[in-house]
Amino acid sequence: MLMIYIGLTGWGDHDSLYPPGLAAKDKLQEYAAHFPTVEVDSYFYAIQPRQNVEKWVRETPASFRFVVKAYQGMTGHERGDIPYANKEEMFASFLSSIEPFLEAGKLAMVLFQFPPWFDCRREHVAYLRWCRAQMGNVPVALEFRHQSWFSPRFYEKTLRFMVEERWIHSICDEPQAGEGSIPTVLYPTDREKTLIRFHGRNVHGWNKATSVENWRAVRYLYRYREEELREWIVNIRKLATKTNDIYVLFNNNSGGDAADNAKQFIRLLGVEYTDLAPRQLDLF
Repeated sequence: MLMIYIGLTGWGDHDSLYPPGLAAKDKLQEYAAHFPTVEVDSYFYAIQPRQNVEKWVRETPASFRFVVKAYQGMTGHERGDIPYANKEEMFASFLSSIEPFLEAGKLAMVLFQFPPWFDCRREHVAYLRWCRAQMGNVPVALEFRHQSWFSPRFYEKTLRFMVEERWIHSICDEPQAGEGSIPTVLYPTDREKTLIRFHGRNVHGWNKATSVENWRAVRYLYRYREEELREWIVNIRKLATKTNDIYVLFNNNSGGDAADNAKQFIRLLGVEYTDLAPRQLDLF
């Protein structure tokens, strides 16, 4: 039976979801009353202590699923010193950290999102193989940000590689803005799971963002129109014939639009979640 999990990238910055004054430490519990999945983007900046993960597992329903974003050093986004002696130690630390997710059956996948300069070349393909081997049987998703992977020359090879190496395809909806963006490729590479990430369609902001300090605020400033979301109803029906579970994450939150768009998309799809957490406001 097809299951569509719709959620957001992170749970901290979606003010429309929370009662006024709700403490940051209580936001995940309230978030889980609205959505059945979330991307843990804090892992990108630092591999999280196990006690954090254990808390998150406790605070969410049994059916809740986490998409954990790979640490920046694992995907070549290094910003400053990386506090590990080598890549092997880094991956070992990451795998140890996510064990509570796995033990609780709440890990949907680990997302490896590579930077725009990670293009299609031999050494990068070799590194992807090495990453996949390090992750063992942990489900992993792959998202490219350089157009070369889906150029006519490499398109079929890229998809075949992802199937053979057991990478879940992270399909993107994003601006078509040159080599630093990728097209929407409606091809599931895993029979069990497919990931879709909505980055918005702010073409101007996507290009301009490379030259401003607040690039994230500029790049993801976009609110999807209903007709744009309806396009994805058709797309999801196509994907559903080739994959069992579909995870949809909205990342267009620069202007606080992600939560509203995600809820709108749930309504348009006619999805009803019956096992969410109770809302805090409903307790009184």
